[in-house]
Amino acid sequence: MENTREIMIEAIREELRESADKDYKKFQESLIPGLTTMMGVRLPKLRKMAKKIAGEDYAGFLEKADDSCYEELMLQGIVIGYAKMEREEQTQALARFVPKINNWAICDCSCITYKFMRKDSAYWFAFLERYLSSEREYEIRFALVSMLDHFVTEDYIDRLLDICNHLDSDAYYVQMAAAWAVSVCYVKFPEKTAAFLQTDTMDTFTHNKSIQKIRESYRVSKEEKDRLLKWKREDTGK
Repeated sequence: MENTREIMIEAIREELRESADKDYKKFQESLIPGLTTMMGVRLPKLRKMAKKIAGEDYAGFLEKADDSCYEELMLQGIVIGYAKMEREEQTQALARFVPKINNWAICDCSCITYKFMRKDSAYWFAFLERYLSSEREYEIRFALVSMLDHFVTEDYIDRLLDICNHLDSDAYYVQMAAAWAVSVCYVKFPEKTAAFLQTDTMDTFTHNKSIQKIRESYRVSKEEKDRLLKWKREDTGK
């Protein structure tokens, strides 16, 4: 079994090397701060590889993958979303993976795959809530992005807006995730979110960034975008 898994990992790494694009690598490195190792494999290719891994020995891959390689870490996050696991196995896999997240791209591209959270929403919302009190920037972002991907629903809209209203973090990628979440809430629940934006106690940066993101949406009318400008706050610094 051990030898088989070593062969599997090496085959995956060889496929990554063959798929590396130097120009894409340079472009991505300019967008994702703090990277140490990136090969330059495009996301559609990684998703295709992740689906294949998920249908084979995904447990072996998750055990053997190199956390210091951007692509292998991305594959870990996506494989968890694609693999057919029972809830307990998914919970354990995420508990191991989330602390490894070290940039917004790994976080966001992984979170969108966790559609299983919609089927057992009460359990997974509670799971995500635990990360909101973390001191780690990307653990909090993981919770917020998973929520905006899978929980902007009638059952959770009020709780999600309240979470954004009471976040206690000045970390940039947390604030940006909160603003993103509010913008998604507005698109799906415009009246409720508009009322929220007139009374929220979010910091000025997050409040104004929320309005900016809403105004960037093609799903929001010009009249609404003009109205939102009236609710911007004077930015006196973060």
